[in-house]
Formats: sequence, structure tokens, C-alpha cells
Amino acid sequence: MSKNLWQGAWRGRQPDGDVHKRARNVITPSGGIVRGKFPSRKNGRMVHHEGLLELDAIYLFESSPNIVRFREQPITLHYPDGAKLRRYTPDFELVLTTGEIVLIEVKPVSSLGHDDVQHKLNCVAEYMRRSNMPFVILTDEVIRQEPRLSNLRWVLRQAPRVRPSADAMTVAINKLRDCLPASLAEVTALTTDSSVDLYCLFLAGYLRCALDQPISDYTRIELNLEADNDWFCVAQEYGF
Repeated sequence: MSKNLWQGAWRGRQPDGDVHKRARNVITPSGGIVRGKFPSRKNGRMVHHEGLLELDAIYLFESSPNIVRFREQPITLHYPDGAKLRRYTPDFELVLTTGEIVLIEVKPVSSLGHDDVQHKLNCVAEYMRRSNMPFVILTDEVIRQEPRLSNLRWVLRQAPRVRPSADAMTVAINKLRDCLPASLAEVTALTTDSSVDLYCLFLAGYLRCALDQPISDYTRIELNLEADNDWFCVAQEYGF
């Protein structure tokens, strides 16, 4: 397992995060896969994605207070497949607030119907189980839940790149404490003169709202000061 010693932060328009070398690089792009980079606040750098489903997964990782940081294609493992030893590179490695590290495979449900894909993932999952490495397959049915995904995309786009300090966010929350719950429009008005942006408080897990309806000015905003900070879960059955 790779060591999670990295950390990052944005400095104005420039990222200042870990220098991450992916375990597997695409030498010759093929097919219709859309590849690109995402400006990650959590990692303080541009994170690569291979395909739009991975990009959508990154929006969830970036928004979740339960995920401290993440890396793309972090390590290459060798797993047994009968008499053969094969290589496998997870799509992502997540570090949770609990300190647990989870390896992630992003796969559309349609591809899981292919016998060769299912066989490979079964072998990988069995190897992970024996090695005590948490391993989760996230499908498009989980990642692309709507309107949750669209809501989180919108929140991320509103939030500034530079995250306020923990002390500054605590001061902001203390000022809002007696005013909540309230509508998004009301909370926006209350934080207009604050040095802490409203949407940073969502991303830090201090505020919460329902994500099963499109966010609007009338959306009810509540304090979220519970220990687990579970504004939402990417995959609730796996605890994050």
C-alpha cells in the first residue's frame, strides 16, 4: 500500500500539492474515452481522470467531508488468477477521516455484464480481501445519482479555490448557529460580509441540506455538527 503522506493547498491561481506519479500512464490514447484533469482543492494539484465517469466520481470525492484526500492510479498490484499472476491498478485511492485507506474501481454497470471483466474483478476482490485492503467498485448507478451529482457539481463551482482556516470556519458557524435552520437565500444574505464563503462550510461538513431535490434559494440549510460529518455518503454501505 502506498504511503499517504501528501497534502496540498491552493496558492492563488497555482496549485501547491503533492507531486504524484501515476502507477500507470496511458501511452497511446484509444477509443472514445475523454481524458482530462480536475483542479482538486483537497490534493492541491490537478488530478487526472480517464473517462467522464471517473470525472463524476472525482466530484463526489472532492465534495465529501468523509474523504480527506485521494489519488488516481496510486499503485500497481499483482494478484493470482489461477496459475497466472496478473497486474491491476486501481482507479483511485481514498483516505478517509478515520485514517482508513480504500481502493476504488470505477466501472459502468454495463461492463460488469462481461464475463471477462467480472472474472477479473472477482479475482482482484478476493486478493484484496485476503490482503485486508478495503476495495470498492463504484458504478454509474452509485456515482450518477440525480439530483445529487448535479447539486454537488454546483456547490463545488460556487466555492472558492482557497479554503478558509478551521478557526475562521468555526467563527463563521458560531455566528450562524442561532439563525439556522434557514433557507439558502437567507443564509447567503447572512454570510455576505463574512470572510468565509457559505459553500466552503458545506464542503467542510459544517452545513448540510437535502440532495434529493435540486438546490434552490428555498432549500433548507441546517447545521451539521455531528462527529461523523456525514453531509452525504458516496457509498453508505461502505461507510464513506
